[in-house]
This record gives sequence, C-alpha cells and structure tokens, in this order.
Amino acid sequence: MNLNRTTALLATLALPLATPALAGFIDDSKASLELRNHYLNRDFRQHGAAQSKAEEWAQGFTARISSGFTEGSVGIGLDAIGQLGVKLDSSRDRRGTGLLPFDPADKQPVDDYSELGLTAKLRAANSVLRLGTLQPQLPVVSYNDTRLLSSTFQGGMLTSQEVDGLTLNGGRLTRVNLRDSSGRDDIGYGAVSSDAFDFAGGTYAISPQLAVSYYYGKLDDIYRQQFAGLVHSLPLPGGFSLKSDLRYFDSRGDGAARAGRIDNRNLNAMFSLSQGGHRISAAFQRMSGSSAFPFLNGGDPYVVNLVTYNTFTRAEEDAWQLRYDYDFAAVGLPGLSFMTRYVDGRNAKTASGDHGEEWERDSDLAYVIQGGALKGLSLRWRNVTFRSGNGLSTDLDENRLILGYTLALW
Repeated sequence: MNLNRTTALLATLALPLATPALAGFIDDSKASLELRNHYLNRDFRQHGAAQSKAEEWAQGFTARISSGFTEGSVGIGLDAIGQLGVKLDSSRDRRGTGLLPFDPADKQPVDDYSELGLTAKLRAANSVLRLGTLQPQLPVVSYNDTRLLSSTFQGGMLTSQEVDGLTLNGGRLTRVNLRDSSGRDDIGYGAVSSDAFDFAGGTYAISPQLAVSYYYGKLDDIYRQQFAGLVHSLPLPGGFSLKSDLRYFDSRGDGAARAGRIDNRNLNAMFSLSQGGHRISAAFQRMSGSSAFPFLNGGDPYVVNLVTYNTFTRAEEDAWQLRYDYDFAAVGLPGLSFMTRYVDGRNAKTASGDHGEEWERDSDLAYVIQGGALKGLSLRWRNVTFRSGNGLSTDLDENRLILGYTLALW
C-alpha cells in the first residue's frame, strides 16, 4: 500500500474513537517551529575552478507536529513535518552551496522550495512502528541536517525497547527527499538508484558507561553493509573523564552491483578527554578495499571524520584528527562555546594514483542567548579551510553564519 495512503487511513481511523481514547492523542501532542537563517560563502582556490565562488543566503522554516497515542493495547498517533526554504540572495554564477536547488536548464536558483511529510505511528507496549516520512539516526542510515532544511526518507521503521537496556531498530526505506529539493527520489547511492534499503540492528547498554551496537543494511542490487560499534565512558580522578568511540564497517557489493564493485572496510575511532569546560579529542580512520565507503544519498556517513566540508572516506584513505572544544560556562559564560579541529587524509586512491592528500581545518564559535525575549536564539560562525593534492584538486575557504530559533507552539 502507498505510504501516504496508509498515513491518511490511520489518521481517519483515529477520528471516530471515543473521546477518552483520544485524550492521550491530543494531550500528549506537541508542536514547534524552527527558524534557520543560513549564509554560506565558499571561495574556490584551485586553478581552473568551474566558478570562483559559491555564495547564497536563505531562510528556512521547519514546522513539526507530534501527537500522543490513543489509549488501548495498540495506540495510534500521527506526526507531520512541513519545511519551507526561501531565497534571500543567490545567482546562477554563485549557486551550489547546498542551501538552494537550481533549475537544471538555466542553472538559476529557485525562489523557494518546500516539503510536507506525514508519519503514522502505532505503539504496542514498548514498541513503535512508524510509516511514512522518517528521519532515522542510525549507523547505517542517518539523515542530513547541515544546511537550510533537513533531508527525509520515506518508508517504515520499527523501534523496540521491550528489554531493559536494549534498543532494536529495523525497517525499509524506498524514497528520499534531499536537503535542497522539493521532490522525492528513489533511494540510492551516487548516480544509481535502488528499489529499497533494508536495515536492522540494535544497541545494548551493558552498563551506564558501556554500550555496544550492531547493524546491518542492504541497498538492493548496490551494496550491503555491516556495522559494529562500542562506546565507553571512563571517569578518572581529578574531574577528568575519557570517552572511547570505536566503529567498524564492512561494505560489499549486492546483487547486480549497479554502482560497480563495492569493497570497503572502514575502521575509525575517537578518544576524548574532558575536564571542566575543556575537551581534547583524537581520532583516526583507516579505509581498506578497492572502493570508497558507501552511504545513502541524502544521508551522512557515520564516521568520526565527518566534518564541516569533507568526510575523508575515499578508497584506501588514512586520516587522523585532532580536536579541541571549550564550554565557556566553566568561567561563568553559559551558552558560549568554541571548537577547532584539524583533519589530515593521506594515501587516497584516485584516478591518477594511490597517494591523494587532503586536509581540513574548522573552527566554530557559537552562542545561545540564555534569557530575555530572545532566549534560545542561537548564533554560529563556522570557518573552513580545505586543501588537497596528488590527484585531488579541490581547494577552498569557507564561512558560514547560522542563526537559529525554535519556538514551541504548544
């Protein structure tokens, strides 16, 4: 059955139920409106760049409504998300930031674009089935929310927490709405599409300090992927704490292999030492196999070197990262935070050789207003420098200014 029809049918079935049964559906509902103003300036520095810069400014609106569940052994609910992006400044020679779609014929950025998504949900005990628009955040599929609007997927997903400490997820996705698009496309990877992406797995909290995860995903006729992960937090004397985050992926081709040969092993990990407002992190990422690390269009790869611009997931690439975070609440300035990091990637396999190099340096300065009429308003400045060589040819400097505010409607 078509997912949109399923959503509408479930919503219709809920309406004639007795008023007591609807109490939870209405009383536990909530709604919010997120406003995001995003300016992005990307200055290309490599020789022969197709355009000298990409520069756009836009305003985004995201409305979310989430109902509670009707009473009974099986509760019914309905969620909705509406997104609107509005161009404030752009042109055909400055397009391509990911904030705005553009007409493929004349390359002119659109004035506005939008999306509406509905999600039916059914709850039995501690399990919830969702059908319709989804935004999963799992190791094998994670939606993107780094521009004006967030990406969404279409499909079904079951989340179960029947066993204490164990969270299980499984489902199927068939369509994707990209972060800068009003239309829904077939699920896919790169330039090829698939009929469906199936996934299953879970996370088990062995203790409050230790959790292990396993997930399996298959993009039909393109790739199949296994993930194993471990997250551990260790309190240390003197107010220090050490967090270890280990991740391993094994990705292979599936069926007709529409995207060509997929053969990738990805071991990556991050270790973070915190004390007071300070956090120092070190990470590494090792690719092996003949292909790059695969992940769904419209999603983000679940890797420690997913940074502001790059992902460092090319075939055979070795990458390391050093990062420093500071929370100024430690010195009496709550809401103010700073982050800087450097990522270096080597030995990437390219069309011209096996020694491609790339590095990225990021800095974030953010402030969330703590009181008054503008309480909750966030301001963020992101600065990026990216360089590459030995068969890779992208060099750029970038600045992003992001203002965000979420208004609770009820």
